Amino acid sequence: MKKSAVIFGLLLLTGCTVIPRPDSSTAIYNFTVPTPLTEQRQQSQQQRVKNGKKILIPQVTAPLWLDNPAIHYRLAYHNAAQSYTYASSRWSSPPAFLLTQQIKQKIAADTHHLVIKDSSVAIVEYELHIEIEEFSQIFDTLTDSHVAIRFRASLVNNAHRLIAQKIFSTTHAAATADAAGAVSGFTVASNQLVDELIEWLDNAVNHF
Repeated sequence: MKKSAVIFGLLLLTGCTVIPRPDSSTAIYNFTVPTPLTEQRQQSQQQRVKNGKKILIPQVTAPLWLDNPAIHYRLAYHNAAQSYTYASSRWSSPPAFLLTQQIKQKIAADTHHLVIKDSSVAIVEYELHIEIEEFSQIFDTLTDSHVAIRFRASLVNNAHRLIAQKIFSTTHAAATADAAGAVSGFTVASNQLVDELIEWLDNAVNHF
């Protein structure tokens, strides 16, 4: 009982709660800042994709517990199965929406592929479906934490046949033990995974 009371007190001090309560002081974050292409990446891009494909990217899906703008975290040193959210910090949109926009922006900027918004206006060659499985900040101790992202990518052709599937996952240390540190970690981790996704996508569409 004493241990639980101490942990509960720490959560109150750090401004964390299971139910987010946005107010006028709520900090709103977004990790979909496009990163500029380096000269090396531009040359690699030109060599990697010669003929762009028409790709439809539906909205990324997520489990119900992630279908909200809250920034989620877990206490691995206490109860890793329980999820909490920050009271005074949140995403500008649910992570699934932000990840969808990031993927579309990077594919459009870093490849020759055409991102199709609606299959009724163009013939789609492939559909890229993404399902988020993990998107949390994990505290290993009271002061040390990292972010974890995991999603499943499925590539479907215009005959509705699954031609490739892969799970992408990564972790990245959070610079500070708070929401701002989590957002910084999520930005780095998501950019890394989307770059890996694009490389996998290029290989898959060129192979098939």
